[in-house]
Amino acid sequence: MNGTSGGGATGGTATSKRARGRRIVLWRHGQTAWNLERRFQGSTDIELTEAGVAQARRAARLLASLNPDAIVASDLKRAAATAGELSGVTGLDISYDAALRETYAGAWQGLTHDEIVEKYGEQYAAWKRGEPVRRGGGELETEVADRAAPVVLHHAEKLPDDGTLVVVSHGGTIRTTIGRLLGLEAHHWESLGGLTNCCWSVLGEGARGWRLLEHNAGTLPEPVLGDDT
Repeated sequence: MNGTSGGGATGGTATSKRARGRRIVLWRHGQTAWNLERRFQGSTDIELTEAGVAQARRAARLLASLNPDAIVASDLKRAAATAGELSGVTGLDISYDAALRETYAGAWQGLTHDEIVEKYGEQYAAWKRGEPVRRGGGELETEVADRAAPVVLHHAEKLPDDGTLVVVSHGGTIRTTIGRLLGLEAHHWESLGGLTNCCWSVLGEGARGWRLLEHNAGTLPEPVLGDDT
């Protein structure tokens, strides 16, 4: 599997004949104890801290003002609890999908950043260079996008015109999904940067497909003034 064919294919299918003005908000879960310890979580099921719950509650009040039409979330506890705060404010049901879980990273899971660099330095460096790496013997980033991006598109397709979908997931999964929906080659996905706990990115539908409107935001998106569209 190479990043070029993977990125271009799904990015193309995201383009509709008529832009319907839909919006996708990709929201990272709140803080966990392993986040504080800089410990790689991956698919390990870690709960929110009290601070993480408070983060989710605050962000939910903001995101509710966007009048979302649907919520879909990873079924891991940290994402499910974050999504629950928005559900409580909006009254929307949550669709859970295991395909939105964080990257499975095998032997890396449970290790701190320093431990990963010490034990798997060459693998870590190759990943940072944008090479396809099975971190800890786990998933490739393109494989994460293969499972997550279609789920997001499936739920986005069910939105009404000008509708908003909130996707509650994990930093790595969100980054790979954004890269895939924008049609970027996989080795460029790292350039998107990470998301802070309980921050979000926003994709908007344009005439040529999905475009990145906001990234790692913690306040509501504002209209872009003076844009060329």
